[in-house]
Amino acid sequence: MSSANSEAPRLSRSLPGMPPAAPVRIVHVGLGNFHRAHQAYYTCHAADAAQWGIASFCGRHRDQADALAPQDGLYTLIVQGADGNRPEVIGAISEARGAEEIDRWLELLSSPEVVILTSTVTEKGYAVAKGALDLSDELVVRDLATLRAGSTGPLETYAGKVVAGLQARRAAGVGGLTVLPCDNLSNNGGVARAAIRGFAEAYDPDLLAWIDEVVVFASSMVDRITPATTDENRAQVLAESGYVDAWPVPTEPFIEWVIEGEFPHGRPDWESSGATVITEGLEVFETRKLWLLNGSHSMMAYAGPIRGRETVAEAIADPVIRGWVETFWDEAGRHLALPPADIAAYRSALLERFANPNIRHLLAQIAHDGSIKLAQRTVPVAKAERAEGKLPLGCATTLAAWVLHLRGTGAPVVDAHAEAALQAAATTDDTAAVRGVLATLDADLAADDEFVAAVVGRLAVVAGS
Repeated sequence: MSSANSEAPRLSRSLPGMPPAAPVRIVHVGLGNFHRAHQAYYTCHAADAAQWGIASFCGRHRDQADALAPQDGLYTLIVQGADGNRPEVIGAISEARGAEEIDRWLELLSSPEVVILTSTVTEKGYAVAKGALDLSDELVVRDLATLRAGSTGPLETYAGKVVAGLQARRAAGVGGLTVLPCDNLSNNGGVARAAIRGFAEAYDPDLLAWIDEVVVFASSMVDRITPATTDENRAQVLAESGYVDAWPVPTEPFIEWVIEGEFPHGRPDWESSGATVITEGLEVFETRKLWLLNGSHSMMAYAGPIRGRETVAEAIADPVIRGWVETFWDEAGRHLALPPADIAAYRSALLERFANPNIRHLLAQIAHDGSIKLAQRTVPVAKAERAEGKLPLGCATTLAAWVLHLRGTGAPVVDAHAEAALQAAATTDDTAAVRGVLATLDADLAADDEFVAAVVGRLAVVAGS
């Protein structure tokens, strides 16, 4: 920070016109950009926002807490439209806390004022495999040992932290709450429930019985493209506002949140800020977004860098990649339980969002953790097509691009669960490599000779395009 910058005031609630902190009634784990562009935004804009403060904890580190705590939880949301930027200070986060601040975590979850527990920890953060908590996970094993030893820290997993908090809540004689994940993950409420129940069952069956009695699990479908923060964003805020914001958040104008579940102990008036709250039927919204938006994101993340594209906007402007995306959308759309007009409108909106030149959404960032993402975004479409006797070349293109990615072409591989896929991709025989990579995603596709051949054929198309 330059000397000129150091003379500017730091963003804080003491500056004129800033909102006061609301009382904490929501505890959140995962103090990242998406949480701040999405759930905190909705809460800030709710009609009763003054009653609903959020205490947000970092997932495993405290970098964002160190940035936001001196700002009293405030930050600038930079809504980047095609016609320019619109900055706004968001005041929903009343406390920004590090992952290791377990005493405050337990204190808050023991409070009757706190009635909602939310999360954005990504797919792998829940440590759930095949519908159950992975009790062999190294961090899960360590957290179980910590709690069994009578200690409360350090705790490193979502499940361990939540179970410790619920144990403290039961000991305090406080009633239940609603657990509401806000992750880009199908049936995220069910995943959170499996993680928490699995850990509680392994730790204390009596606590599990209490959880089953008083804790409610809701689910949600979330959507807002939110890139990583850059120094350019920080400089922009300083130039336009006159204050220093250590961690502003860039995002797109589009936003959507569909919530399914019950909140017997209360919740913000999220409908007044644009959210949709339903009692059933979330799956169709999840699937539409997971396949059409996230599925095409994965395709571009692996194919785009091979063609020299760095961002989503650059990739969708490439007519070859756009053609591949449209082909994949045709395949996915055939299996969505929605009217064709609704699907067409959503596709049109996606093209507009993807082409937004002010959203610098890096393909290398989207490419992370393909071994988990592709199993949800691409494999179900491929299997639905194969069940009808169709050969989905859009899906095959995505998977071929991933094989090339695993072989070191395009974006760097950042995927803690891709060891088996990396080993398979390294095989020099393309057919054996593709079959081995597919086996890490789905056994049926790996055994499907026609589909394997289609993916093999797309290797040369993607690599040589």
